[in-house]
Amino acid sequence: MSQQYKIALDAMGGDFGPDVVVPAAALAYAQNNNLRFIFFGDQYRISPLVEKHKALAKVSEVHHTPDIISNDEKPAVALRQGRNSSMRLAINAVKDGGAHAVVSAGNTGALMAMAKFVLKCLPGIDRPAIASLFPARLNDTVMLDMGANISCDAEMLVQFALLGSVYARVVRGIERPTVGILNIGSEEMKGHDHLRDAASILTNVKFPGHFKGFVEGDDIPNGTVDVVVTDGFTGNVALKVAEGVANLLLDSFKGALKSSPLALLGGLLAYGALKRLKKSSDPRAYNGGMFLGLNGICVKSHGGMDAYGFSCAILVAANLVQQGYNERVAVELEKLLGQESFVSELSGAGS
Repeated sequence: MSQQYKIALDAMGGDFGPDVVVPAAALAYAQNNNLRFIFFGDQYRISPLVEKHKALAKVSEVHHTPDIISNDEKPAVALRQGRNSSMRLAINAVKDGGAHAVVSAGNTGALMAMAKFVLKCLPGIDRPAIASLFPARLNDTVMLDMGANISCDAEMLVQFALLGSVYARVVRGIERPTVGILNIGSEEMKGHDHLRDAASILTNVKFPGHFKGFVEGDDIPNGTVDVVVTDGFTGNVALKVAEGVANLLLDSFKGALKSSPLALLGGLLAYGALKRLKKSSDPRAYNGGMFLGLNGICVKSHGGMDAYGFSCAILVAANLVQQGYNERVAVELEKLLGQESFVSELSGAGS
């Protein structure tokens, strides 16, 4: 019998709550019958939706709570006053061993604060980072941090490189991923001191990836490296710009197709190719940012995602559990922290 993986779902998080989370769970279950679900939230809204999906109902349970973390609630307030919220109880389920992973589309800051407080960081990790896949010309690129840490020092960037490398191994099956630090130029003298210090450390230590040096913004969509490391401020800006450009191009393309009967005819003739292009660049398929570095699997879905997008986030969580991501990170961290070269390089960077 295949192992079953129980996923705790913050059913009230995001822009649409249970109306998206429940059908998303049904879609995820159709892809992976080993999944089991615990929905946390308003049972009077959740249960009727679950019952509409007979297969899902057989593998699900609902834990009622009326408390919800709003999208604009400050993390400190949410941490202090949201002990019985759907988000907090879903995270608690992972901590207590009742679930293997938690997925939420709720307030990012609150989710990060709660997850870090409840699950704690893995030994050797200072702060968690949000990692996600970026569609790229050559291969999908793993990028972190996507918004959890506004500023980072050299040691944190080195930790992100390790976390991202193991993530690329688990998600994309790359034995030794290439890693680059995002900078304003590829030359060694470019950028802030902490970027150059992190590059020096990664050049001289052994970790699960292969450090290729600095990369620039256009290297992200080009897929120049498998893992792009940056601080949360820069990563989040890059993500939002990419999403905006993608939407702009899509809208412009639709407008061009409607500009004349001949253009519309050309679009109809190219329908098959356009459909494949849309599928390969669909942002919903890349939904699901993993909070790497926590002592537990926690995945953040975009708040405005539909059921298909949220189901992709659920499947990301299930894959990380199935592949033993945290266990593999713990092994690699122990190897890194035990290297004399790492300790000496870190001391040099801090001096």
